[in-house]
Amino acid sequence: MSDHSATPTPFRSSRLPLVLVGLVAGLAVGIAGSWVISGAQRPEVVRASIAAGAEVPVVLTRVGDRIVVPPNSPLRTRLVVEEPTMKEVSRTLVLPAVVEADPTRTVKVLPPVAGRVIDLKVQLGARVVEGQELAVIDSSDLAQAFADEEKARSTVKLTKQTLDRLIVLEKASAISVKDREQAQSDHAQAQSELERAQSRLRAIGVRVDRKERSRLLSLKAPITGSVIDLQVAPGAFLNDPTAGIMTLANLDTVWVTANVPEKDISFVFTGQTVNVAFASYPDKVFSGKVLFVSDVIEPDTRRNKVRIAFDNSDKALKPNMFASARFVAPSIMRIMVPNSALLMTNDRTSVFVEVASWAFERRDVEIAYQEGAAVAIKSGLQPGERVVVKGGVRLND
Repeated sequence: MSDHSATPTPFRSSRLPLVLVGLVAGLAVGIAGSWVISGAQRPEVVRASIAAGAEVPVVLTRVGDRIVVPPNSPLRTRLVVEEPTMKEVSRTLVLPAVVEADPTRTVKVLPPVAGRVIDLKVQLGARVVEGQELAVIDSSDLAQAFADEEKARSTVKLTKQTLDRLIVLEKASAISVKDREQAQSDHAQAQSELERAQSRLRAIGVRVDRKERSRLLSLKAPITGSVIDLQVAPGAFLNDPTAGIMTLANLDTVWVTANVPEKDISFVFTGQTVNVAFASYPDKVFSGKVLFVSDVIEPDTRRNKVRIAFDNSDKALKPNMFASARFVAPSIMRIMVPNSALLMTNDRTSVFVEVASWAFERRDVEIAYQEGAAVAIKSGLQPGERVVVKGGVRLND
C-alpha cells in the first residue's frame, strides 16, 4: 500500500512546466490582441482630436459700450429685434376720496368771555343764518366790561368839565398855563380809556350804545351755514377763550379730496376734469375740475392732496362721505415695448437698442406704467428705434 501511494507525486511534478508554458502563451496572445484592438481604434481618436480642434465661431464682440453680433454667430437665431409700437393712450386714474367742508367757509365759534351757558339755541346739524342766536352766556366778564365803559364815560365827562372851567380861568389870568395843560392831558387820557372800554365791548360782540346793561351775552352766528360740530351743553362753564364751542360750515360749496400716490403726481394738474361717484348716488356721476394740487407731499403716506370743488346748494354732498374720483388725462402717444425686452439690474431698468445692423447698446429707460404684457416708456427711447424684444439677457451675459 505504501508503494502505490508514492507513485503520483513525480507525475504532478512533471506537468508543472507545461502549465506554466500555457499561462505564458495565453498572456502573450492577450497582449497581442489588445495591441490589435488599440491599433484599430486609434484612427477614431485622431479624428475626434481633429474635430475638437476645429475653429469655433465667435458669438459676439464688444467695442466700448457697443455689442456686435457677427454674421456667423448662433445668437442671430436666438435674438428677436423689433421696432416698438406707438400707442395713443388716455390713462385713467381712480382714487378713493372723501367730502370735506370748504375751509374758507368754515368758522369755529369761540366764547368771547368766560361764563356759564344758560341756554343753547341750536343743535348739531341745524342750519343757521348769519346773526341768528346760538347760545346765551351768563358772564361776569361782560358785567365788568360794561362797568369799565361806564366808568370811562364818566371820567371823560368830568375831565371835559374841568378843562372847560380852567380854559375860562386861564383867559382871566386866574390860573397858570401848566394847570390848563394838565387838565387837557387828563381829558385825553380819559378819552383813550373810553375808547379802550368800548373796543372791548365790540370785541365781545355787544353794541356800545346798548341801553340794557345785562350780564347775559347772546352769542350770534358769524356766517350762514350748518352746525357740523357741537362741543357745549346748557350748564357748561366756559373759561378757555381758545376752545371752540361749535363749528359752522357753509356747505353751498364742498371739496372732494383725493390723495394721489407720489408716483402719479405728474398725472394730475389744476383744471383737470374729474368724474366723482358716490355710493349714496350709484346712478349719478358728479363732474368737476381740479381746484387745488398741494405743493407738499404728506410725509407719512407719501401722497399728495388734490381737491375738487362742487356746487352743493341742495346739500346732497355731506362732509365725510366716501367717493371714488376718476382722473382722465389728455391722450398722448406712448412707446410700448413688451416686458421681455426689459432688463432689471438693481434699481436700473434698461433695454438693448440697435444702433447699427446687429450692433446694440444698452440704454436705461423710465417706465410710465404697465399695461398687460407691455410697458409704456416715459423716457429713454425715441420713435423708430429698434430694440431687442427677446433674448436680450444673452447679450447681457
